[in-house]
Amino acid sequence: MKLYHSRGSPNSRRVRILIAEKGLDVELVPVDLGSKEQFSEAYRAVNPRAVLPTLVLDDGTVIGEVPAIMRYLDEAFPEKPLLGKTPKEKGVIAMWERRVELEGFAAVMEGVRNNAASLKDRAIAGPHGYAQIPDLVERSRKRVAYFYEDFERRLSEAEFVAGDEFSAADITLLVTVDFATRAFSMPIPEGSPAFARWYAAVSNRPSASA
Repeated sequence: MKLYHSRGSPNSRRVRILIAEKGLDVELVPVDLGSKEQFSEAYRAVNPRAVLPTLVLDDGTVIGEVPAIMRYLDEAFPEKPLLGKTPKEKGVIAMWERRVELEGFAAVMEGVRNNAASLKDRAIAGPHGYAQIPDLVERSRKRVAYFYEDFERRLSEAEFVAGDEFSAADITLLVTVDFATRAFSMPIPEGSPAFARWYAAVSNRPSASA
């Protein structure tokens, strides 16, 4: 298998962490976002959407989109499930992972893409150009602030996002927090003991450096 990825892509990191947690042997193929290699004919032949990451199986099957890649890897290599073992666990983990993605990750992405000078006319990822909307940046900051509040409450009730065990939901939350901190200047707020406890535990896992 090959994973087309970039070190500068938070979505790529989500998949790399899952791969590391599961101990899989996947070839990493770098795509240079700085030189816009994702728009090259060679990469578009792999993924016409011109986004990262993309997983290519040994038989040539191409799987794009992080949730789809995660689901494939978790089901194809079930020894250490990160998306749940039972239907109940799968439903709960999928619910929390989706909430993190929609309420946190997407909010940060919206703010970054509408604010960064390097992303002028690239406000939405993909093959088409979209103008930045500066007014969305402040809204994104409000969304991220509410996100931190909501998940402080959640993490005061559970050790990990989806319950008692580390899961894909924690992967997405870790990447969201680091993305918000580094690219949007919005780290975990002070006075968030549950969030801080969770972050210390999860960020110290060996996979966090993937």
